[in-house]
Amino acid sequence: MFSKLITVFRVPELRRKIFLTLGLLAVYRMGFSITLPFIDHSAINSGGGDGLGGMLQMVQVFSASNITSGSIFGLGIMPYITASIVFQLLGTVYPPLEALQKEGESGRRKINEYTRYATVLICMLQSFFLLNSGAMGQELILAEYNTWPWLIMGTLVMTTGTVFLMWIGEQIDEYGIGNGISLLIMAGILARLPLTAGNYLSGFMTEDGGLVGIGQGTHGIERLLVLAALFVSVIWGVVFITQGQRVIPIQSQKHVRGRKQVGGQRHSMPLRVNQAGVMPIIFASSLLLIPYFVFNQVNKIWDHEFLSILATAFGPGDGFVYNLCYIVMIYFFCYFWTAITFNPKDMAENLKDSGSFIPGYRPGARTAAHLEQVMVRITYIGAAFLALIAVFPTVVSTTLTGNYAVATFFGGTGLLIIVSVALDLVQKIDSHLVMRNYSGLLEADE
Repeated sequence: MFSKLITVFRVPELRRKIFLTLGLLAVYRMGFSITLPFIDHSAINSGGGDGLGGMLQMVQVFSASNITSGSIFGLGIMPYITASIVFQLLGTVYPPLEALQKEGESGRRKINEYTRYATVLICMLQSFFLLNSGAMGQELILAEYNTWPWLIMGTLVMTTGTVFLMWIGEQIDEYGIGNGISLLIMAGILARLPLTAGNYLSGFMTEDGGLVGIGQGTHGIERLLVLAALFVSVIWGVVFITQGQRVIPIQSQKHVRGRKQVGGQRHSMPLRVNQAGVMPIIFASSLLLIPYFVFNQVNKIWDHEFLSILATAFGPGDGFVYNLCYIVMIYFFCYFWTAITFNPKDMAENLKDSGSFIPGYRPGARTAAHLEQVMVRITYIGAAFLALIAVFPTVVSTTLTGNYAVATFFGGTGLLIIVSVALDLVQKIDSHLVMRNYSGLLEADE
């Protein structure tokens, strides 16, 4: 493995791409140290996991942001992701956008331009709402700076920060290695790991700096061993399902050209088990934050026992109601996202036009029905996997860690993003190595 890593840095072009990517990620992380001087940080984190602070802490897990620090990159890349998702969904129901998607590279550039404009608009709305959240009972701007000029300046600074992050992601896409936006999100998640793990592991240390024995200290050492084994097992399961495919055999038709017979080759069409990726969890967790936030804020204005019960029921990771709604919404968004990204009729027509068919099924409607049936079945398995990963942090926090922040690294959105982006990065590095006749990182040594 070490020899393969050395080989990666021996390729000049690949080495430049890696160093450029690392440099841009370093700039991204340094930006979180530049905070807005007029932000009241205690107001953001007031109430622990309740109200605005709790909602912001949940959002920044999958938005490459650190809103609770009040930095210039506080919004992260989430406005760009939101705009991208909106245009992708509109492309399935709005004919002009659908026509642009079919125009190829020129249409993609036009949609990207519209996405950037929408990102700026979303940034301005989100940053203004965040800074002007005094109506929610939490003043985030210090009293001496709580004027319109400072509010407008803060809105513009946070919008500029997100636009700069969007530019960094595009530079990584064009000149670096890997998907820029995904790498920014992964870097934001991993940046929380050392502090979170360090705070939790301190419970396994004795006063003189050694490890506690079995059943001693805040946590017994046996719990640490169980968590380590569990972490490795979860990572293996995520990789297994993420890479899992249902292979559909494809047969090309035979043609006689002159005196030669061509065609007739057999190949395959891989269908991913987790076709929707991490998007269902992001959608479900984002929508479930709305009732949680609304009930909390309304309960602060109008204190009522029923509102308090509802706020507790929809608290992230708390209770049967939240987890049941979480699972149902994950299943819904798995099928919804797969339906808009996977079109069996188009695939069946493409196979028919290319002179290929699935053995045992006639080209056209029968092929499309078979592909849809297969996708429905494997999507059910993929949705079950996502639901299990989504609620797993709750199980770990209630049974082993007692700390939800630590448990999120054993499942949920963060773990899926880390694994998916890491696999994509390794595959892209492999493609560069194979092009230059080197063995890939995942290939066995001969």
